[in-house]
Formats: sequence, structure tokens, C-alpha cells
Amino acid sequence: MSDNFFNKVYKVVEKIPFGRVTTYGAIAKYISSPKASRMVGWALNAYFKNKGFSIPAHRVVNRFGILTGKKYFEGKNTMKELLESEGIYVKKDKILDFNKHFWDPNI
Repeated sequence: MSDNFFNKVYKVVEKIPFGRVTTYGAIAKYISSPKASRMVGWALNAYFKNKGFSIPAHRVVNRFGILTGKKYFEGKNTMKELLESEGIYVKKDKILDFNKHFWDPNI
């Protein structure tokens, strides 16, 4: 994928509101690549490797509300702690009340 795809992903992630989450698939759909949810994850991984944590990537989860990207954060519970600091509670790596916190960039 091109840098342009990755930059589109980063711009969407920057827009995720405090206290809300979205999914890899919702981002992919928003940037007109609905079958590229896995590439959204790769874009975020590339961002971490190059630029650290200056975008709120902790707000991106899988379609079931599971913290599948947690392994890319320093510390075992960093992603969970960041979400909980925003009022989003997590149990066994899954967001509680996922639908309540879901933000759809396509709306």
C-alpha cells in the first residue's frame, strides 16, 4: 500500500473523539477501501515504529470491540489504561458497552 493510504488512516484516527472508539473496518470503509481493514492495522503498526504515539491509536479496535492492537503498545495494559482514562471500560481485553462507545466515521 502507498504512503497515501497510510496517511488517510492517520487522518481518520486523529478525528476519533475522546471517549469513543472505532474499528479497523470502519476506517477502511471511510477511506474507500472497505476490504482493507487489515491494512489499517498495518498502517498503525508502521506509525508506532516511526513516530510513536502522537495519534490516539488506542481508540481503534476490532469489529467486536476487542483490543487486538494492544501488543503494539508499551506495557501489557497500556491500551486498556488509556481507554479507561477516557471512561471506556474493558474486561478481558473487550470493551464493555461497545455499541455505546462506537464512533462511525462514515456517518
